[in-house]
Amino acid sequence: MTAFDAPLAVFDVDGTLVDSRASIHHAACEAAEALGLPEPSYDRVRQIVGLTLDKALHVLEPQLTMGELAEFVAAFQNSFRTRYEAGHEEPLYDGVMQTLRLLKRDGWKLSIATGQNSRGVARNLARPEWSDLFASAHCSSDGPGKPDPSMLLAAVHKNGATLDRTVMIGDTSHDMLMAVNAKVAAQGVGWGFHTVDEQLAAGAVHVAKDFPDLEAALVRFASQVRD
Repeated sequence: MTAFDAPLAVFDVDGTLVDSRASIHHAACEAAEALGLPEPSYDRVRQIVGLTLDKALHVLEPQLTMGELAEFVAAFQNSFRTRYEAGHEEPLYDGVMQTLRLLKRDGWKLSIATGQNSRGVARNLARPEWSDLFASAHCSSDGPGKPDPSMLLAAVHKNGATLDRTVMIGDTSHDMLMAVNAKVAAQGVGWGFHTVDEQLAAGAVHVAKDFPDLEAALVRFASQVRD
């Protein structure tokens, strides 16, 4: 396989590779408390994950003025920063490293497209086990966030890939819509923030129930694009 014809797998982070469900809900609740807002339920919070933070929190509390929204964003970021400075790190889902190493071994190019900002991306890429896995990383700090296709198209361009040989792997409808908008394959996973039905409705061709199921789906994709 040449570098040009290698398939490209672009991964979301939160809810796909990293189990950040508790941390994101905790930060949203702390930020709401700081502004005197009602504590949001997990179900409300999970639906905004994947969007850029200002857009996500605006969806969560659409009545806020621009100034109040800026305070909400700052309080959310402060909650996360405080936890990380205290040594917290979100765990990887069981099976992540086995799947990533398998894909790397089989010649896949690997990239990241996430709603996190550049600080969050740098923090995750600093994981020792990720040091040699990803050829590029793209995030909300680079331009329009999901479901705009910009960061996904940037990953395709950066890796010298083609749309028909690229698959976006994520756990939210925002990921699936971004893939559809970029005209690449939309592969969902069933262990993150959005339900299987929500992802299928947004254009997922398949939603994996676990990492072996995801690996099998990617093997099928690779065999199709190599024919």
